[in-house]
Amino acid sequence: MSDHVVVERRMLESLVCPVTQAQLTWDAERQELVSRAANLAFPVRDGIPIMLVSEARLLE
Repeated sequence: MSDHVVVERRMLESLVCPVTQAQLTWDAERQELVSRAANLAFPVRDGIPIMLVSEARLLE
């Protein structure tokens, strides 16, 4: 499996931030779904979005 996981467009469009319900953007370089509204980045591991606030990275 490659280091970069392809996130399907449909999945990305259906996911929202669990904190704000705002739309997420995909950061392919970091393999994260980013919520600018919550200032959080949620990891994607082995193609699975981890939408837990406790797993999210606070954006700088």
